[in-house]
Amino acid sequence: MSSALFRPLTKRWRMQREWTDGRRMQEVAAEFIKPNDRLSSFERLEIYNRQYWFRVLDCMYDDYPGVRAIVGERKFTKLATAYLTRYPSDSYTLRDLGHRLEQFLRDEPEWSAPRQELAVNMARFEWAQVVAFDGPSKPAITPDDILGVSPAKLRLALQPYLSLLDLDYAVDDFLIAVTKRDSDVLRSEASNAMDSAPKIATRRKPVRMPKRKKVWLAVHRHDNSLFYKRLEPEAFQILSAIGQGATVEDACEKSIALSGRKRIDWAAEIKEWFNTWAALGWFCRRS
Repeated sequence: MSSALFRPLTKRWRMQREWTDGRRMQEVAAEFIKPNDRLSSFERLEIYNRQYWFRVLDCMYDDYPGVRAIVGERKFTKLATAYLTRYPSDSYTLRDLGHRLEQFLRDEPEWSAPRQELAVNMARFEWAQVVAFDGPSKPAITPDDILGVSPAKLRLALQPYLSLLDLDYAVDDFLIAVTKRDSDVLRSEASNAMDSAPKIATRRKPVRMPKRKKVWLAVHRHDNSLFYKRLEPEAFQILSAIGQGATVEDACEKSIALSGRKRIDWAAEIKEWFNTWAALGWFCRRS
């Protein structure tokens, strides 16, 4: 059979298959959805399908205000649509919706160009906040748990909700500025709504994009509230090593050896760090 004859047959077969699939979908929908006087069972199912799609887009919009500010409102909608098309929700909770966004931005940089690297940094930061907000926790260690244990043998674990981020941009300051701007806009619009005279909606002023700068962050929660805390590079290295299974002694010694800072009382500095981390409940027992 020639290719000229094969093409229309292929098209006809595809149309037949689509019609059959559509007919089957209508039959399945009728098994568990009742029609009404205006809509068939399948049409009612289509409405739910569209509403669900808008819902997941809204979740992306709400969970990633930083990425949205970096790429722009219109481009973010296209980015989110492309992301959800490639990685549709596969979890019972919409909380996990953006867990592959960082990888998506790395694999398809055109969606965040020309600020792809900044967008990746922000996506990591905003996903860490999702984890910190409702991630699992374990009982924090107490002084009695480590009393008398040598630092050379002491191994601790970090709370599952704690994320340590080595970033190339000060995305924490940027997100604070974006949040403040959006809050000011909402207050202004609410104030205008109370006035009988119509006013033009407040325009959102652009927030200056952050310049490249090394930042080390711990994203965590405390007393059911979300926080992020900047760390010294040595503190970041200690916590990272502990999280990877190193003893407290090895983690501290290797971090100080790699430090370029001089004339510092490291014993006092490290003691203060550990007191703060323990008070925040960052340490737990290793499983």
